[in-house]
This record gives sequence, C-alpha cells and structure tokens, in this order.
Amino acid sequence: MSETETKSQLDTQPINYGLQNTGNHRVLVIAYYFPPMGLSGVQRTLKFVKYMKDYGWDATVLTTGPVGYYAFDQSLTEEAHGAGIRIERTTGTDVNSLLAGKEQARQMRMPAEFLRKLGSRLSNTFFVPDNKIGWAKQAYKRAAQLLNEEQYDLVFVSAPPFSAARIGAKLKATFNVPFVVDYRDLWYGNQFAFYPTPLHRYLHQNFEYDMLSATDKIIVTNRPMKQKIMSMYPFLTHDDVVIIPHGFDPADFMDNIPEQRVQGTEGKFCLGYAGLFYDFVTPKYFLQAFKLITRENPIIARNMELHFIGLLRKENARLVKRLGLTDYVHNHGYLDHRDSVRGIMSCDALWMMVGNARNADTISSGKLYEYFGSGKPIIASVPEGALAQSARQYGAAIVTEPDNVQQIKLAILKLYKAHKEGSTALPNKEVIEQHRRDHLTEQLTKEFNFVLDRA
Repeated sequence: MSETETKSQLDTQPINYGLQNTGNHRVLVIAYYFPPMGLSGVQRTLKFVKYMKDYGWDATVLTTGPVGYYAFDQSLTEEAHGAGIRIERTTGTDVNSLLAGKEQARQMRMPAEFLRKLGSRLSNTFFVPDNKIGWAKQAYKRAAQLLNEEQYDLVFVSAPPFSAARIGAKLKATFNVPFVVDYRDLWYGNQFAFYPTPLHRYLHQNFEYDMLSATDKIIVTNRPMKQKIMSMYPFLTHDDVVIIPHGFDPADFMDNIPEQRVQGTEGKFCLGYAGLFYDFVTPKYFLQAFKLITRENPIIARNMELHFIGLLRKENARLVKRLGLTDYVHNHGYLDHRDSVRGIMSCDALWMMVGNARNADTISSGKLYEYFGSGKPIIASVPEGALAQSARQYGAAIVTEPDNVQQIKLAILKLYKAHKEGSTALPNKEVIEQHRRDHLTEQLTKEFNFVLDRA
C-alpha cells in the first residue's frame, strides 16, 4: 500500500493537498485515530485540523493505513475531504494493522467484555507503552521524510496512543522542530492502565518523563488532569500545561439537519444515549433504574422510550431482555456521526455515564460535550470530578452517582415531569459557546503561536 492518501483504498474522493502557498504556518499532526475510523477518539483531532486553517495554520495529518477496527464512519471521512485536509497514511506491524485486509480496512466485531479486558491486559503486559509501537516506528520514518522534504513550523501529536507521543519527542530532538502534545487521557495512571510488574510502572513513567521533557506545550482536557500531571512531574510549570476541553462542532447541529424522531412512537418521552459501552461504562444501573419505574409507575413508564445509538453489545441486549424491558428499548446500532447527531436531536433528553475508576476525576468523556451542542436536558451519571463539574455548569443537567439506581430513577422521573409540564431547564448559552470546536481550535492555534514566538 502507498503511504499517501491518493493511492489508498480507504478513501474514494480526491484530496486537496493544500500545498499552495497560503501564507499560513504549517503543522504536522500525528494521530493514529483518524477517519475513516469512527467513535469519539477520532473527532477531537479531526475537528481541530478542520478549523486550523481559519486561524492561520495548514495541517498535514499523518495517520494509519488500513486497520481492523470496531467502527468506520463515512460521514467523518467525507468531512475530512471537504475540509481539504492533507492526509498521509503509513502502515506498521501493530495489532490493528495486522487484522486488516491487505489493502482495505476491516470491520471487526466488538468481543464480549471479558475477552476485551483479557486482550487489553495481555497487550499491556507485552507492549510498552502500547500495542501501536509497530505503527509508531513506520510513522516516525514517514514523519522524518516529510520534515526533510518540506517546511513545517510545528509537530502536534494526539495521544493516546502514547507511542505516538514518543514520536514527537524524537522528531524534536532530531529536527529541532517545536513539539506540542494533546492528552485526551492520562498516560501514567490512566483509568484503563494495567501494570503487571514494577518494571512496567517504571518504564511507563520514565517514558512519559522523557516525552514531557521534550514538549514545548502540553494540552489537556480538564483541570484535574493538569493538576495530576503537574504533581507527578514537578519540573512542569503552570504555563507548560494548557486546558482545552472537549467540545461540539456547531456545523453538526445546523438547522439543515431535520429534527426528526428516531424510530419509535410519536408522543412518547424519548430518552437517548449515543456511544458504546465497555469496561466501567455500562447501562446496567440505568436499566435497573428504569425497571423500578416500570414497577412503581407503570403508566409513566408506558409513555417513555429508551433509545441507544451505538454499540449496545450482546451482553447488554441480554440484560434488557432479562429485565423485561424489550418493549421500551430501541437499539439503533452503530450510526455514522451525521446520523448519530440526528438521533441526539430527535430525543427529548439524553443520558450518559462514566463509572468509578482509577483517577475518575480526570476523565473527560467527549460524549457530554457533544450533548452540549444539542441544548437538550441531560442526566450525567458520573463520579465527582471534571465531568460532574462541566455538567453542572451546563445548567440543564442532573448529576447522579454512576451506580446509584435510586438517584438515576428520580432523575428520569424529574426530566419526564418537566417535559410534560413544559418546564424543562434551559442550558447556559455561555457555557455552550465556550465548547464550540471552532473556538477551541482558536485557543489551540494561539498556543501554537506562543510556542513559535518563544522559539
């Protein structure tokens, strides 16, 4: 397979390579997760590079070639093409690349949760910092070639995978090019981390120390994450670490998207969830709460519908059946981002959850901020921390403990009552504006400019 987008079977539309002299600065963006892959980890980087040109920066994205993956999103691929983003692809020997076809991406079925966890633990045992090392080696070679052949003002890396972040540090050392890293999640102490031996802990922390020592700026998604990183690495100053939260793209919620009901019954109160479930993100407590409503308030329950847009997974579908909720639940399966937004907009209220986990206060799920763009009332079943604080600032959210069935039940009933009475709380428009992807990209490019001014 060719390393460049034009010869890849991943894409069918022509690419505007953006090589004309626009007078803008140029940034090499290294991001393993990028369209045609779907799910939330892709969107932050895509939206950044989509809007960078509006603030004086032209992006070249270096990402993976064909992979085996759970979800692919044609609408996000079309968005990247429409934005004229230059995309370079390179394939390595990482697990996802080996699972793909020779020249094509391959849709993988998400395994049962116990098998996914087992695979994750085996991966954490044998690959440090992660199982994308094989791709990172090839990505470094291609990035070095690009920096030798073309002029770039800065390297920007989205992590995880943190093997990609190490590429940025190596490029900084070799080419003396400014390096900015974007932490979507923590590295050392990550909520999903598994350290089978003290050596694994040492290697992760040592690798992270070396990488952070090379950075010119560190971007994180929330204040607890910033505080955690600065406490672990005291050499970092307050100005070294900048908070740019997750957000939503206003273009996704424009008026030309019709506010139509997802498949269901007109007139019923529609409570929706968009995304997948894994590890400590589970519908278990939400479904148990709704089961209580069917027992205690059967008339109210008959006027409600639960809509799941995404990968509900077989074990959760079995739970729905076991609880006797089949008549209330509509499982729409995975939808591309465009249709997922339509589904969000067609619901009366939205629910999300993040369970209790290691460093749960630092978790910053992109789902909550995507919900902000809808302006809908939200139930946020999350631990105390960054997500709970953001939900309260939104002004139209009820925060519950993630596993408190009684609290979740009462929250559902409260939103239902407000909906029927026409007294639904209105969100804080100022908070919504603060989370627009274009505004967040403006903040990011200002940090790029600060880095260049210091260089």
